[in-house]
Amino acid sequence: MAEARPTSLYAPSAMVFTVAQGDDAAATVVRASTLSCAPTATGTHPDAQAACAALSATGGAFDRLLAAPNPDRACPMHYAPVTVTADGVWQGSRVAWKHTFSNACAMSATLNGNAVFAF
Repeated sequence: MAEARPTSLYAPSAMVFTVAQGDDAAATVVRASTLSCAPTATGTHPDAQAACAALSATGGAFDRLLAAPNPDRACPMHYAPVTVTADGVWQGSRVAWKHTFSNACAMSATLNGNAVFAF
């Protein structure tokens, strides 16, 4: 009987990222990107290598993508929610993560140039 062998030395990592207007499941997706990090960085993400490096730095805790908002950036106080999501498999584990910001300015200030949602 043949022994089962893995097809790759790397744990699978294939993700879909979205940015949507709204704060619930009915939010309208305005941008989306795909990313695979093993064995090499590929996908529709415009800077796959930087995004894979940023994801690796989280240690699988996707809330680490969020930084303290940039104190030098003033954002309006209006409510126009923007939701970002990360869905797929990261290093062999299923991921379904989302975070809602009060508006696009708050999203930009909190993500503070993070490569994962820079698409």
